[in-house]
Amino acid sequence: MIGLFGGAFDPPHNGHVALLRGAREKLGIDDVLIVVAAYPGHKEIETPAAIRVELARAAFPDEELVLDDHARTVDMLRDHPEWWGATFLLGADEYGSFPRWKEPEEVLRLVRIAVGTRPGFPLPATEEGRVTFFAIDPVPVSSTELRERLDRGEDCSDVVPPAVWEMIERGGLYGRGGYTEPS
Repeated sequence: MIGLFGGAFDPPHNGHVALLRGAREKLGIDDVLIVVAAYPGHKEIETPAAIRVELARAAFPDEELVLDDHARTVDMLRDHPEWWGATFLLGADEYGSFPRWKEPEEVLRLVRIAVGTRPGFPLPATEEGRVTFFAIDPVPVSSTELRERLDRGEDCSDVVPPAVWEMIERGGLYGRGGYTEPS
């Protein structure tokens, strides 16, 4: 089974890693393609796409990764028929907004959705059509909270993969000193 794991990854954190690990263990996902949204249509992103790609590579070193220019998932899927039939991985927080996505019915026609648990976001106990739910160990972190902590100068090495933390510190990302493009 092939999985697609898309997002802004601004920055990627241990919750993202746990979701991917849980999908592999609970759903039998074999290959995963990490899809970094260059310009997500649902939120403002200040961190350049090139930086977020490098952070995602650090968080998921064993996965294939692509940068996608589509603002909406359905448009991305329409342009990539080779991904049709894959399982699109989401956290429960993002799934809560799924009915407001552009053409959610079309997304479900093109791919299955697999939703991992997230603290504070209850899930239905059973599968709903082309949507499957799976439990993962709780990781109480979001990218928004993480950026807020980083803005306050807090050490966040407890909630991001070590390689991501090293890049944040070394590169002065998210208000942690000077800013440098990855090499």
